[in-house]
Amino acid sequence: MAETEDELTERIKSALRPSGPVWRMTLRNQLFDIALALLCAFGGLDYVFDKAGDETIVPLPGPDGPVFVHRDGPNLGGLIFVTLLACVLISQRRRFPLAVLWAVGALTIPVIDDIPRVCYYGCVIAAYAAAAYSRYRLPTLVSVGVLALLTWRSTSNGMPSVPDQYVGIVVLAMLVLAGLALRLWRAQNTENARKLAAADEERATALRRAVESERSRIARELHDVVTHNVSVMVIQAGAARRTLDISPEQSRQALLAVEGAGRTAMAELRHVMGLLAPASGMPSSGPSSSLPARAFGPGEEAPDLAPQPGLDQLETLVGRVRDTGMPVALSVTGTPRAVASGEALAAYRVVQEALTNAVKHASGGAATVSVHYGEEELGIEVTDTGGRSTGDGGSGRGLLGLRERLAVYGGTLRTGPLITGDGWRVTAVIPLGTP
Repeated sequence: MAETEDELTERIKSALRPSGPVWRMTLRNQLFDIALALLCAFGGLDYVFDKAGDETIVPLPGPDGPVFVHRDGPNLGGLIFVTLLACVLISQRRRFPLAVLWAVGALTIPVIDDIPRVCYYGCVIAAYAAAAYSRYRLPTLVSVGVLALLTWRSTSNGMPSVPDQYVGIVVLAMLVLAGLALRLWRAQNTENARKLAAADEERATALRRAVESERSRIARELHDVVTHNVSVMVIQAGAARRTLDISPEQSRQALLAVEGAGRTAMAELRHVMGLLAPASGMPSSGPSSSLPARAFGPGEEAPDLAPQPGLDQLETLVGRVRDTGMPVALSVTGTPRAVASGEALAAYRVVQEALTNAVKHASGGAATVSVHYGEEELGIEVTDTGGRSTGDGGSGRGLLGLRERLAVYGGTLRTGPLITGDGWRVTAVIPLGTP
């Protein structure tokens, strides 16, 4: 099917557009081009002076036969100007490769009969630079082809050769260049090997950090789940033990609370197990994929994963703490709205850890949970009125884990005693992103 005129025009425009990145000149490139131009100028001027001193014998027809007339050599000043200007253009062969090719061709073609060697070598260098560095591929190919046709007559009697006095220098230069190229190749191989080893080490370090980060995240989840629920279970079991003979019904309620806390702990632990044991057939990616997966037996299924707890489950959390005998007040201000799962889980863990510490270290007191939805951030404050401690002082790992968790979302955590000296305050601020 024949192309339309618009398609043909678009093809021509596409062929004439520049392609590839712009060549970035370095100081080393510029110095090399200047040195090459000076070398060409030295060789060209030597040839020009030698050529300009020659006389040409031209046969002319006469009445009694041909008459031989001596004709002076070409204009020395003009050839020197052409040679030097061509060398100056060659020094800019990387910056403007196609323009240098056109300029050198236009400058040297008219005098190709007088100084063919200078013209030939200059055009070869300009053609190589255009092919190597020009972004305009089609114009470059056409220009090189046209220049080859125009200079063809300069090689009709044989290609210009290297003068005998320069043969030794040329051979020595080729050996030096070959040695430098070999040295550069070895240096590049060594550098590439070093970069590859550094990349492997960096990749291994990143993998180790990812595994450590994943383990730290799972450890935080385990701490938050186990500490809170086990603390509630211990307190409720103690209450059941104390009231077993006095009030069986109260003991029964306490044991039901223990059962409920245990079921909640099991549900959240199943979720944490899901981080360690991806379901078969599901692709695993990210840092968790580097952790060993648990194999389930023939009659055993992977645990059902419940959604992560969030702000909508704060009432349930507060209810479990109230069942331990600690009065807890929950207040929500601002305009409630959907919060991303990560930020919602972080907020839930803040309240959970603060209430767990209140149950352990402020038994007999009361707690208050305040949640405020701001325009750009979520504020959480948990305070207690103080009381007696029912456990050890703790390791502080829970609060440290909360700070690390909030830092992921750009949040902050502050803890400290109340101004009155009785009680404790935990304050968290979490920026709200797009849910």
